[in-house]
Amino acid sequence: MAARIVMCEPTELYNILQQATSYPCLSDPNYLLLLDARQTNEYNESHIITSKKAPRSPSGEFLVPYDGELECKMHVVVLDSKTHSLKDQGSAVACAQVMSEMGSRNPVKILRGGYEEFSALYPFLRTQKIIYMPRELDELVPYPVEVLPGRLYLGDCRQACRTSVRKELKIKAVVCLTTEANELASELNSDQLLQIQVSDDEEGDLDPHLNPACQFLGKVIGADQAALVCSDHGLSRSVSVVLAYLMVFYKWSLKEAHKHLLDCKSNIRPHRSFVHQLSKWEKTVFGETLTDVSDPNF
Repeated sequence: MAARIVMCEPTELYNILQQATSYPCLSDPNYLLLLDARQTNEYNESHIITSKKAPRSPSGEFLVPYDGELECKMHVVVLDSKTHSLKDQGSAVACAQVMSEMGSRNPVKILRGGYEEFSALYPFLRTQKIIYMPRELDELVPYPVEVLPGRLYLGDCRQACRTSVRKELKIKAVVCLTTEANELASELNSDQLLQIQVSDDEEGDLDPHLNPACQFLGKVIGADQAALVCSDHGLSRSVSVVLAYLMVFYKWSLKEAHKHLLDCKSNIRPHRSFVHQLSKWEKTVFGETLTDVSDPNF
């Protein structure tokens, strides 16, 4: 049975490109097949990092790349110049249909707005590089993931300390949760930086910091500016603050906020003590407990 074909928002592809554990997920050959269905001259002029030119037969029909291995790929994403709908008759839809019929085990995604919209939003992810050696993929440095498009990012302290990252993502303010000193204090003023010293263990007490952090983020994002929340690894303390913010300003339950954040960053794992603190925070925000956090998989 052919795989489904669905639309993929630019922020979703951005986050797919930024996933990492010890190494960038892009270094896993089974992680992503990103196919550019535009004309060869357009692709050669500029394309999204790690994307491949979708091959065609002499008659112009799309083919599976020789190393496509569709049945192994976690993500198969196709793009052209500006397809916006599955009803469009552009090259992205035609290419996606072939990938769907030829064995993709997961839904084939078509990038909404195509290369034009994606490159306008993320110009720093454009390149002319065609071939990546395994070591080059291992050494790719991911950006923070995008939680709210153009407004809220989640990452680690190393990313936050890179001036180029803050500039490219237009980040105007940072919430930094760590017990270690870093250079952010010397680079940002008090309106741009909220530092929270809390440990990532059973002793860590986030409760008194959640409201100040949410208000700080609310002020920045409410002014149509971008903010980054970071911690040492970007997996626990920073995640907890972002979850608290989403509950307050988006009125999402802890479960809904957690699901959204897991879609953005697949390896989040807030410390269990923080999960219980967030459960209390949920009750404070909504007046009742909406999420059962007893599930160890939460």
